[in-house]
Amino acid sequence: MEMSTITEWMFTEEIPIPDDIHSLLIEGEQPYAAFKTFRDSAVFTSKRLIVRDAQGISGKKVEIYSLPYSAISMWSSENAGKMFDFTAEVELWTRAGHIKIKLGRDVDVRRIDSLIAHAVLAPRE
Repeated sequence: MEMSTITEWMFTEEIPIPDDIHSLLIEGEQPYAAFKTFRDSAVFTSKRLIVRDAQGISGKKVEIYSLPYSAISMWSSENAGKMFDFTAEVELWTRAGHIKIKLGRDVDVRRIDSLIAHAVLAPRE
């Protein structure tokens, strides 16, 4: 049975963790890595994936997605494996539905795979 994609994001490159992400974190939550998206950023933390998406022409309205790792039941990563083929993607199956993350040529698919594996499979504190 094919599950329809509820949302799709594009990570274009790894960036420093944005300073203003700290206002979104709960006590004890730590940011691990951040990626530039088409209009904003995505941050992997110790508890969840936070994706901020600027909206509208001015980009002043911001939609924030928060995906707790506990909601991820399965994931896959795919790249063509060819020297000059830069397409890669990660798919997440969650309690909310199916999420697709496309990766730009400057994003290492194995790094994303490792971040997700660590977040989902590491023992909880």
